Amino acid sequence: MLHRKPASKLRAFALALGMFGLLATASPDLDASDTPVGVWKTIDDDSGEAKSLVKIYERDGKLYGRITKLFKNPDAVCEACEGEDKDAPIVGMVIMWGLEEDDDEWSGGKIFDPKKGKTYNCKIWLEDDGDLKVRGYAGPFYRTQTWHRVE
Repeated sequence: MLHRKPASKLRAFALALGMFGLLATASPDLDASDTPVGVWKTIDDDSGEAKSLVKIYERDGKLYGRITKLFKNPDAVCEACEGEDKDAPIVGMVIMWGLEEDDDEWSGGKIFDPKKGKTYNCKIWLEDDGDLKVRGYAGPFYRTQTWHRVE
């Protein structure tokens, strides 16, 4: 029969806690609030109602955004689009591409407005409250929207 001293149990407990602490600190900090990658709810500029969900993802160091859901008209097609996108479903459409991280914002990419069929320069940044600011611009003219994180 093995007899353990109370001190050895305490050492084993301390060792286990230490190992748990090392594992917890060794894992990388993957706080989703530090990056725009995720799913965002967009708001209609006119009505103030939820318009769509956009999934922002990273590929080859650049950010892209794809519409994954439309709230009002889920089967809408891009009537204002030209070429092969004419009358294509809006759900599944990549509307943001080529954004590169630059300090505390992502810029140098484009954003597409399926309602108008127009492409604009784009930059995005995270606000302290966790919301995402999305700016489309052409020259000195711009429009900025606030998107809200869903996941």
